[in-house]
Amino acid sequence: MLLAKRGVDVQVFEKQSTIGGRNAEIKLGDYRFDLGPTFLMMKFLLDELFEDANRKLSDYIECKALDPMYKLIFAEKSMHVYADPAAMRAEIDRVFPGEGARLDRFFKRESLRFRKLYPCLQKPYKSALSLISPTLLAALPHVALGRSLHSVLSSYFRAEELRLAFTFQSKYLGMSPWDCPGLFTMIPYTEHAHGVYHVQGGLSRISHAMADVAREFGAAIHTSTPVRRVLIKGRRAVGVELGSGEKLECDDVVINADFGHAVSTLFDPATLRRYTPQTLAKKNWSCSTFMMYLGLNRTYPDAEHHMIVFAKDYKGNLDDISHRKKTSEDISIYVRNSAVTDPGTAPAGHSALYILVPVPNNFSSINWSEEKMRYRERVLRILAERSPYNDLQQHICEELIVTPDDWEKKFGVYKGATFNMGHNFRQMLFMRPHNQFEEFQHCYLVGGGTHPGSGLPTIFESARISSNLICSQYRIPYNAPKPFDDLSLEPA
Repeated sequence: MLLAKRGVDVQVFEKQSTIGGRNAEIKLGDYRFDLGPTFLMMKFLLDELFEDANRKLSDYIECKALDPMYKLIFAEKSMHVYADPAAMRAEIDRVFPGEGARLDRFFKRESLRFRKLYPCLQKPYKSALSLISPTLLAALPHVALGRSLHSVLSSYFRAEELRLAFTFQSKYLGMSPWDCPGLFTMIPYTEHAHGVYHVQGGLSRISHAMADVAREFGAAIHTSTPVRRVLIKGRRAVGVELGSGEKLECDDVVINADFGHAVSTLFDPATLRRYTPQTLAKKNWSCSTFMMYLGLNRTYPDAEHHMIVFAKDYKGNLDDISHRKKTSEDISIYVRNSAVTDPGTAPAGHSALYILVPVPNNFSSINWSEEKMRYRERVLRILAERSPYNDLQQHICEELIVTPDDWEKKFGVYKGATFNMGHNFRQMLFMRPHNQFEEFQHCYLVGGGTHPGSGLPTIFESARISSNLICSQYRIPYNAPKPFDDLSLEPA
């Protein structure tokens, strides 16, 4: 979208029959689901990207703010999480008496951290010297070096469940809050400060809106057209070879495939220096997810749009996923009940439930062909015991299950690690695969596997960074990100 608007001749080649990748749509009969992301945060960034293309986001999609944003169910209690700070303080005091006032301290401190750190995620890191930029040096006191996300939140709240309410967001990165760097308090902060949105029709509509704008500026988008390999001459990318055998030359190649999968399949291993199959396997990778997409012949009007059921031993469950690489009997489950907000996702009187369970990636030895149905029954049983969804089995009209094996084999996700490469300090900024891919000239990366990282907002930023690098190369004018203090960033 950005490159086409700036006058670049853009052609997109997509393996699947529809665009979007992990942000695509799934249709099961008359039911519609997002394949992957379901939370839209930092909507102000999406607005800005469309403004860069001389377009208005609201002309293409309808974004609906959610309040409450979601419901959390713990072992002994539950709580709603509100976008309105006053309502959130009251809810905290209702469930955790005396802790509501601590929210103000969270907002004050984390607002400063967000303002200092987010501009660092809007810049490329092409060399080690980029690590001493004024922006990054000014942010260093706010990095929480040596502290985990859970550690940082423990300084605000006493109750363990309340800490989890502000740290489970590390799962958006596929990480445990006990492993996730403390600087990622940016994620729960931006949820509470800027709100969570639903896109009517599903978040996959964002991809289609961008495609519509790109086409308006002359981009060509080819679906059902897989790329077999990137063509290399010396240390330069010079084009692509399609699955049909056709070879197309170009000035620059932009890779939006899953990073691990792309490096493993689109290049001759002999040409790689830094990201060989051996070095890839030694990297830290996110968890995977066990997915259930259910079309149901009843509604659940009392169930929230987003709901999370925490494992009773949440840390033990996450240790099983991240460290022991095994399945747990005690699992955490996320459910999106889109029809309460977006009736068009299911027929009248029906529901389209999206169910996600974090599980180990395929560096584990789990045989998902054997485990799949046992895991399905476990999910349905726990939801029946601990949530409003106590009768799912008898109301299922359509069903699709996606396991880590499916993520890897059907969707091209390296080792089924659905949130891409991990986000420890050794795999961030300059240490993450560069937006201008360091292996080859004229080859660029976008998506969760490059800087700034996973999650829709940061993936959008990766697209802007890489687009700007390409335009700088050819002296094509573009708008730099707005000065951060110009944005309205008060609590939603």
